[in-house]
Amino acid sequence: MPAPVQPIIIVKRVKKGHAAHHGGAWKVAYADFVTAMMALFMVLWLVSSSEQVKKAIGGYFNDPTGKGKDVGNGLRGVGSESLSLQKDDMNKLKEKLEQAIRTSQPLEKVKEHVVMTVTGEGLRIELVEDAQGMFFQSGNADPTSYGKDLMALLAAEIGKLPNSVTMEGHTDSKAYVGRKDYSNWELSADRANAARRWMQGNGMRDDQVTQVRGFADQSLRNRDDPEDASNRRVTLIIQYKPAPILNEDVPGSGAAGASGAHGASGGVPGAVSASAGSGGPTLKSETRK
Repeated sequence: MPAPVQPIIIVKRVKKGHAAHHGGAWKVAYADFVTAMMALFMVLWLVSSSEQVKKAIGGYFNDPTGKGKDVGNGLRGVGSESLSLQKDDMNKLKEKLEQAIRTSQPLEKVKEHVVMTVTGEGLRIELVEDAQGMFFQSGNADPTSYGKDLMALLAAEIGKLPNSVTMEGHTDSKAYVGRKDYSNWELSADRANAARRWMQGNGMRDDQVTQVRGFADQSLRNRDDPEDASNRRVTLIIQYKPAPILNEDVPGSGAAGASGAHGASGGVPGAVSASAGSGGPTLKSETRK
């Protein structure tokens, strides 16, 4: 019997080699391309952005810590400018409040006595009295039913805003009679304070009012007739910027001094510090600088 034939085993050995070395130059070129595209899109975005956004971005690179006065990453800091309500937005707010008064049947009678003006401080809302006492009872700081309704309407809208508010009280030049220890200084401060209390109880935040000022007859609306009833008013100012944080040891600082206390309020000469404020939308527009 013949011997079995042994199978032939063929082993193939493959020699492995490395591909040619390209040096990775394409990666550098690709990274440069991506960086250039990112820069291009950033420039296009900045060109189409508002001036306030441009200022905010520039402020960040000038002051990365946000401790300076320019707008940087510390938008909530003292001296920074609010991005939420600029002048155009104040005009929109003014129109919204005016429309609310027009459509309110109970306030139909008072719309001619509410004056709103966009100024350098912000939106100024004045509640201008008439000879009979439209918003406050004659000779005292008690709001009338019209005054309460109007201030409640304003408080509900202003309470939704992040902006701070300043309240002011003004009188005419007629001397206050009836009490020897009471004058137009106390009356103006008390009316502003009464307005603040009513509005904070009807929608405006407790921390929203930063200053209350009583001016008596030192800032007349009608200077040609100092005793005119239109000089009696309570003013509410919705400010562009958050109010400065005053040191506690600075006399006259803070938002709430005693009602009718004498002295300067908020650094305004001739003003009485108090805890008051008021405001009312108007269908009249004025230009003030």
